[in-house]
Amino acid sequence: MLCDHCGQRQATVHLTEITNGHKTESHLCQVCASEIQAQGFGFAPQLNLHHFMAGLLNHELGGANYGQQQADGEKCARCGMAEGQIMKQGLLGCGDCYPYFEEKMQPLLRRIHGNTRHTGKVPGRTGGRARTVKEIENLKNRLREAVGREEFERAAQFRDAIRQLEKTLEEGGEA
Repeated sequence: MLCDHCGQRQATVHLTEITNGHKTESHLCQVCASEIQAQGFGFAPQLNLHHFMAGLLNHELGGANYGQQQADGEKCARCGMAEGQIMKQGLLGCGDCYPYFEEKMQPLLRRIHGNTRHTGKVPGRTGGRARTVKEIENLKNRLREAVGREEFERAAQFRDAIRQLEKTLEEGGEA
């Protein structure tokens, strides 16, 4: 199938848009898809993750005026990114921005994700072994905590559960 836009190259990108129950399909080559993507696929206004995060940060930290007030405020020691820039762009400047702006980012991340620690996802159909390994890791953490609190009966339960899961893994099965 040739590209609907240029009619010269093989279509490798297939778009389906449904608007008010009307379905429109487009088949594009990689070159035309890149050009159209830069234009925003015709959506108005163009939505992307950076604009979304900028809007959430701006709202979380006090509205549009806050970003202007903080443009010269706190800055990352490594890259010099200021709070106002982060709110406008929705992007942090470097890896050191995360701990530097942690106090302001934590409530936002907790509100969006329900947690501030990425735990990842494992597909239900294919992740049996990975889920078991993750469960063993979780139980080991809970075991360490129980020993630290001197809850030895509870720690023994965690130890037994870990052994059972490890035995299951050795046998090649799923928990």
